[in-house]
Amino acid sequence: MRSCRRFAAWLQRSPGTATLDDVKIVQRDLIESGVSTCNQFLFRVTLRRHDLAAEALHLQEPKRVPRVLSQQEIKRLLVLAPSLRTRTMLSIAYGCGLRAGEVTRLWVGDIVPEARLRYDHSDQGSIRIVQSKGQKDRNVMPPVEILDLLRAWWKERPGHKDACVPMAERWLFPSRKRRGAVIPRQFTRILESAVTAAGIKKRVTLHTLRHAFATHLLESGTDVRVIQALLGHAKLTTTAGYVRVATGMIAAVESPLEDLNKPKRSGRKAGPS
Repeated sequence: MRSCRRFAAWLQRSPGTATLDDVKIVQRDLIESGVSTCNQFLFRVTLRRHDLAAEALHLQEPKRVPRVLSQQEIKRLLVLAPSLRTRTMLSIAYGCGLRAGEVTRLWVGDIVPEARLRYDHSDQGSIRIVQSKGQKDRNVMPPVEILDLLRAWWKERPGHKDACVPMAERWLFPSRKRRGAVIPRQFTRILESAVTAAGIKKRVTLHTLRHAFATHLLESGTDVRVIQALLGHAKLTTTAGYVRVATGMIAAVESPLEDLNKPKRSGRKAGPS
């Protein structure tokens, strides 16, 4: 859709009136500006202009290294969170590497066992993520700090709207203004208030916390296949991409230039005097 809007704005008339020369010119301009375009669907399916589709090239989007918060910035974000709900939701997003929608769609029954919210247990349990991206289920192991936050949140959580709902089917983070759960858009506004309170100047999104989760695990030496399972990635190559942003791992690598300046050890042993 972004590509189609860009093409229509450049053309300044209906895309159905485009000519082969128009497509060639816009492709050249986009290549020079470093922006990719892929209007084949617009031409082939929507407009049924196969002559134009043959001229529409698919250029690779420039791949940028995602911005990652340091552990100190994450700590400041959580400590200075404006409310217990904000701190709990952000702690789950970072501490378990969850997507925004995965946090907002959590039910009480997804905390295994659910009684953990009301009573103390010695075992750590897990959080069940049901039918996430790619229609897949997975389990994540929550840190003890998150379970403590969830118990505190359970005491403060507004429950007047779901008094007749079975315990396991109650939303963990219900909306305050309507029935149902907090939606990702509300979660984004919650994050923005926390970022402002923490005085962080970087552009931070909810996915930034997921990036930070994976990067910090990788820097601590966690196996990349374990991180893949926790994130729910279908392909290992997707998870391996975090190596590009794991600055701790990159900084620890010795350049071969350093080996050139190291003194060489002699292999000869000193003979008897």
